[in-house]
Amino acid sequence: MNTPRLDPQRQRKAKEYACLRRRLLLVDLVIGLSGVLLLLFATSWPLAAFIERFTTNPWLEVAMYVAIVFTAYSAATFPLGYYSGFVLPHRYGLSVQTLQGWLWDQAKGAGLGAGLGLPLVEGLYWLLRTTPDTWWIWAALGMLLLTVGLSTLAPVLILPLFYKSTPLEDEELVERLTRLAERVGTRVEGVYTLDFSSKTTTANAGLMGLGRTRRIVLGDTLYQSYCGEEIESILAHELGHHMHHDLGWGVAVNVVLTLGGLWIANLGLGWGVRAWGFRGLDDVAAFPLLALAAFLFGVVTLPLGNGYSRWRERLADQFALEIARNPDAFRRAMLRLTDQNLAEMDPPRWVVWLLYSHPPIRDRLALAERWSAIADG
Repeated sequence: MNTPRLDPQRQRKAKEYACLRRRLLLVDLVIGLSGVLLLLFATSWPLAAFIERFTTNPWLEVAMYVAIVFTAYSAATFPLGYYSGFVLPHRYGLSVQTLQGWLWDQAKGAGLGAGLGLPLVEGLYWLLRTTPDTWWIWAALGMLLLTVGLSTLAPVLILPLFYKSTPLEDEELVERLTRLAERVGTRVEGVYTLDFSSKTTTANAGLMGLGRTRRIVLGDTLYQSYCGEEIESILAHELGHHMHHDLGWGVAVNVVLTLGGLWIANLGLGWGVRAWGFRGLDDVAAFPLLALAAFLFGVVTLPLGNGYSRWRERLADQFALEIARNPDAFRRAMLRLTDQNLAEMDPPRWVVWLLYSHPPIRDRLALAERWSAIADG
């Protein structure tokens, strides 16, 4: 089978799309930072005082404060989200979702965010009230438990909210992928397809879940268009993450970063409480200090986290080449995904360093070439 070539027109569109997305990311960051600063310097005190007219119960105060701030932020950022999440993907042929379907997904996402976010904030303020000296340690432990829990339950509870999942009926491909997983000692509950084609023209696949919920998932846009060898190469990459214990290492790295970020937030919160005259760490009016610390820490650590992720992705690519031993299929899959998903083949180095969680396609293809040359030698 001949290796496909990148479509020059698609690459021109990919560069335009990537440039627009970077600009929108910058706008989103500016809006987020502006909102936090506005809340800190102008509206947090009046908002907290307004809430105290109705209740002095700390649990209700936190709930009302978070609900008001979350609603205001969602309303302020909705136009940007609509443009970047609906208009732009349709303009570049990456989405086929109706506006009604997109709005319904946004509503489900907001509900899920509120359902998870409010208990998290309530728990955080409970820690601030009861363990003001060590709250940041317990909060990091709570994030660890939440991450593991979500990783386990996502395939069976969260994913079905957005995509219809059905067992793959292609027995030959199921056997092929299951056998590949068994070769590297990975047990999977099954192989499933997701109805990507109801929303997008992009393709993807993955290994999701932990323990008894671990399963192979293929977007139907991938299954219907890619040959068995190409799908096997993509899955081999995902199995590489499993064999290298990337989920566990990723959780450990995130815990360390979270612990460091919360420690810095604790220092900043303590300073801010004294500087602004808040009544204590658990004063709901001081919430913008926590938000500002989280925002700044996230921006600073973004390139570090992405650098770590690219390293693990390179190891997974190497594993895929070694276990599948089919560099041609790997190259075909990468090139086809690049065109189909409108990814840049050769993005600027600074963009990769700052924003890319995966190596750019040029590097992944170069790795396959080097591996092929060594194998042939």
